[in-house]
Amino acid sequence: MTAQNIISVFNLATETDRNEGAGWYGSALTFAYDLHKRYGVGIHTVAGVISALSPRNRWERNKQDAESMIKVFSAGGDFADLMELKVCTFSSGKTKAAKILTKNIDGVDAILEILKGPKLQEFFCCIVSINDEVCIDGHAYSIWIGDRVALADVPSIGVKLRRTIKEDYRQAARTLKVKPHVVQAVTWVCWRRLHGV
Repeated sequence: MTAQNIISVFNLATETDRNEGAGWYGSALTFAYDLHKRYGVGIHTVAGVISALSPRNRWERNKQDAESMIKVFSAGGDFADLMELKVCTFSSGKTKAAKILTKNIDGVDAILEILKGPKLQEFFCCIVSINDEVCIDGHAYSIWIGDRVALADVPSIGVKLRRTIKEDYRQAARTLKVKPHVVQAVTWVCWRRLHGV
């Protein structure tokens, strides 16, 4: 359970894994910017909606769900209208997305307050390039411990453990001379390929 486990997975990454991982959050921001331009919703709001809808949601469906909610909102839909939409994540995530849209906010702090959960906040920060954030999910945990753990069996990652994992990702990033979110994204892409998830 060290930075070395993270570096080991990074070193298993193919050129394709590295390219996809290095561009992952940039692509997510480009997608958010596209929705921002098409629907006139603030860029941070869009990223907040994407993040809120992300738990246990495949990326392609996450994007569809975000666009559906933003489209309904931009056409005059209210909180109740948004809550009637079908999305492929937990109802708490849909509620957070609806709040972000209907409270008409685009400030980072206000969006982070609605997102609350650390993984959601980390994902949001990585998309909008805030600080040297690292998004710690079940795959990141598995990479860190050096063993595949089914997502349903990943233990609750409390504040202290999360801080330790993030620091190890940052240490790996310093060793590899890349940004921490890139290390996380490249290892995530590689890990999913290696384990067929």
